[in-house]
Amino acid sequence: MTDEKNPPEPPEAMPPGDDPADGFEEPLLPEPPHPINWNLLTADEAEAEWLELNKWTDWLRRTYGLPASVLPPFWHRHPELVWELSALHLHWLAAYDPEQNASAPLGWHRDFADARQRLRDWVAACGTRLDRDRPTRQTAWPGEDPTEPVEDRIIKDRDQDFVQFVLDDVQARREAEEAFFAGLNPATGELP
Repeated sequence: MTDEKNPPEPPEAMPPGDDPADGFEEPLLPEPPHPINWNLLTADEAEAEWLELNKWTDWLRRTYGLPASVLPPFWHRHPELVWELSALHLHWLAAYDPEQNASAPLGWHRDFADARQRLRDWVAACGTRLDRDRPTRQTAWPGEDPTEPVEDRIIKDRDQDFVQFVLDDVQARREAEEAFFAGLNPATGELP
């Protein structure tokens, strides 16, 4: 209880350097998501993005009960599905950002309906199934060598296949990075 004759003293100002907020140049909230260009990711960035997208697609398929004709288990082996799902994931992150307006999730669901149809089209074209996969067929244009025949491959363990796929992708990116840096001029750090 405060005594009217002795009101509480105002808090003393903190001396510079004692305020926990001093030195906070970084925003307190993370940045909004940015589009992901899978062609330009470093090995470490790709690994993080693969794992995050895999976690989200698993949540998506379970939450919405998506069949393999919309979201097949081997989506990671098909760039057309990776790009579509990656864009959908980023759209979802932005729609459910706390700073977003209240109608953004409704916009995401409207766009998700369109994306489901595109995913069906991609899955039908690429030929991946629930328990087997094959590379997406490529059409040879006039003057190009004929494409190799594609065959279905049965995959017994989806998670094991995904982990190996990511390890292979990260290793290939790491080797490309090392080759790039090895080709730089040691004196200037520039390309020869």
